[in-house]
Amino acid sequence: MSDGTWVTLISLAVTIFFMLGTPVLLVIFYWVIGCSFVIGLPLDNTGNELLNVFNKGFALLAMPLFILTGDLINQSGIARRLSDFAYACLGWLRGGLAMAAIAACGLFAAISGSNSATTATIGSMLHPEMVKGGYDERFSAATAAAGGTVGIIIPPSIIFIVYGFLMNLPISELFIAGIVPGALMVLGMMTAAFIICTVNGWGFLITLSPWRVFKTAVGAWLGFFAIGLVLWGIYTGKFSPTEAAGVTVGFCIIVGLICFPINKLMGSDPDQPVSQKSLLSMIVVEGFTLPSLPAIVSRSAQITGILVPLIAVSVAMQQVLSSLGAKETIGDFVTGMGGYYAVLFTSMAIVFITGMILESLPVTIILAPILAPIAVSVGIDPIHFAVIFLVGASIGFITPPYGLNLYVASGVTGVPYFRLLRYATMYLVALISVWFCVALMPSLSKTLLPGGGIFEILSGGGG
Repeated sequence: MSDGTWVTLISLAVTIFFMLGTPVLLVIFYWVIGCSFVIGLPLDNTGNELLNVFNKGFALLAMPLFILTGDLINQSGIARRLSDFAYACLGWLRGGLAMAAIAACGLFAAISGSNSATTATIGSMLHPEMVKGGYDERFSAATAAAGGTVGIIIPPSIIFIVYGFLMNLPISELFIAGIVPGALMVLGMMTAAFIICTVNGWGFLITLSPWRVFKTAVGAWLGFFAIGLVLWGIYTGKFSPTEAAGVTVGFCIIVGLICFPINKLMGSDPDQPVSQKSLLSMIVVEGFTLPSLPAIVSRSAQITGILVPLIAVSVAMQQVLSSLGAKETIGDFVTGMGGYYAVLFTSMAIVFITGMILESLPVTIILAPILAPIAVSVGIDPIHFAVIFLVGASIGFITPPYGLNLYVASGVTGVPYFRLLRYATMYLVALISVWFCVALMPSLSKTLLPGGGIFEILSGGGG
């Protein structure tokens, strides 16, 4: 048989493995090993490629630190305070708790940088509250899944770190470029939630109380400080993304260890709404003990242990694809589409389709080095294309059949995967609409960058 036939058979075999539940890491690894034998690539070459990822991956050090940050703010109670604030602001609207869940996802993402952590944390906290509040359980679970998509767009972002590492782009600028598109994704999903809940009459309304908003804002001050610390450090250039991650982890550990004994002395109930707490108990979160810290770090390490090998094996897969001529084939196909908009929309279609069957990391590692140079060659700004690419990759988190966030939401809420799809589809429409707006309006991703409109105004350069 020809090499092409063997590659096809290997691809079909690993596809069957994937459908039977084999982890994506092993599926890609089996494909790489099988195809390496077929095309004559030595296995030590594959091993060296895996090792090079770690040797050259200083920028990737931010990844485990931001994952740890997400676990720390969840364990310390900061995430719940952010959720209480979002509900106080939005609970007076129809579907206010659903909208608050999405807003809370955006706030959580601005500290953690992880989509699955965002979905798991907000889903486990607010899904029971939404069901008790009269929302359909399928819609509640789908809301958590959709809200988690902003986890890799709103800075800090794990996938922006990977993209910047691969394409040799400044990660700080990528972070800043993701702020406005991430906010638009949140607004788009909140609009979808409002429409769905209004049509179905879901949710109990609460009175808009400025005092309640103020008290919950005070209660969430540590979360706002952490968000501001990350954005200020990166935007001003005081921190590299890796340093910002380290500073945030240190801040969260200090806060958690200091607040726990104070909270115990006050005898505060962590489940009591922030709006009913005294001023002192509001500004002191639940925290955690020193003996519990190793378990938190271990849980974060488990997630890192899944993601980092996936990055390495995806880089090896990219090398095999290059040897098979896939880079040239895809490149010729996209280039043959024509000019600026043809290349842009073709690239978006490829990212969307690939995101339906692969996680965002392999999608980014395999396709970004192929599509980004072509996009730049037709005049698309590299930072703008990075945002377009990664917003598309984030949409894949709620796109079946893969839809990682759908599986995460199903796991933490107990709602079967296929029952989520109806309402996830409605959020998918909102996200795709935002995606096209971001693609067609470069200013949305470049406004906050040096030389952009807002930056010029703030610096006095805009007159």
